Amino acid sequence: MKKALKDAIFEKRKALSKIEIAEKSAKIRENLYSLDEFKNSKNILFYVSFNNEVGTIETIKELLANKKENGKNIIVPYVEKNNSMLQLSEIKDFSDLEPKTFGILEPRENKIKNVDIGKLDLVIVPGIAFDKSGHRIGYGHGYYDQFLGKLNENAVKNAANKPVFLEKSLNPIE
Repeated sequence: MKKALKDAIFEKRKALSKIEIAEKSAKIRENLYSLDEFKNSKNILFYVSFNNEVGTIETIKELLANKKENGKNIIVPYVEKNNSMLQLSEIKDFSDLEPKTFGILEPRENKIKNVDIGKLDLVIVPGIAFDKSGHRIGYGHGYYDQFLGKLNENAVKNAANKPVFLEKSLNPIE
């Protein structure tokens, strides 16, 4: 059932034009900027969008360009060889990224500035679809599932430092 739903939604999302993705992504970005959770966050983990995901690249570039005004630290995930747990790195400039795992932009080796999972205030994750409770259907590689499990575990131990999760998809049947 889950695989069939995932496949159906993924196919519908693949049918979206680049213009539709850009328009929906811009609306999601506007919504994000309006949220108190975003306004009150300093350390924000963004996935770097790939293919037809909700676009985060413009948001990341914009926030990096205006860091002095917004005070936001932009953190992105990366994958280490033979390690299925996502690693986190702060980036200072979009040029710190290069295509790596699955062709997704990740920090260049000499630009990695590791960030502890406990420092995150806000987490933006990718997904094929999300339900109203925030459960996600991902691509099936398990990187984010494992990471989110560790993040939840850390939040339970450190309740005062619990990050906020925001999920949104380009699901055309929303």
